[in-house]
Amino acid sequence: QVQLVESGGGLVQAGGSLRLSCAASGIIFTINDMGWYRQAPGNQRELVARITRGGSTNYADSVKGRFTISRDDAKKTVYLQMNSLKAEDTAVYYCNFQRLFDSHDYWGQGTQVTVSS
Repeated sequence: QVQLVESGGGLVQAGGSLRLSCAASGIIFTINDMGWYRQAPGNQRELVARITRGGSTNYADSVKGRFTISRDDAKKTVYLQMNSLKAEDTAVYYCNFQRLFDSHDYWGQGTQVTVSS
């Protein structure tokens, strides 16, 4: 059974930093893209950042220059370093792993990030 477990969320003041981690267990297949999404109350889930197997990244315009995504395939883990946090970054953050052979998506349970202004 595949499980993705996020950690690192919490409460931080505006301008502060947090580092999210998402570790997978039960995976015996090759992972394609990994990503982070977020959902604020009343909003749809949106892409924050994604990273391909080759290491190419893309970011939402709202986080460019502040957030950095990285991955460690040996540990089956994806990270999101979040700097210069703003109140509008407050949301539940979800990690996403995509299975290579059929593009099936796996999701974590979410971790709350709250930025106080």
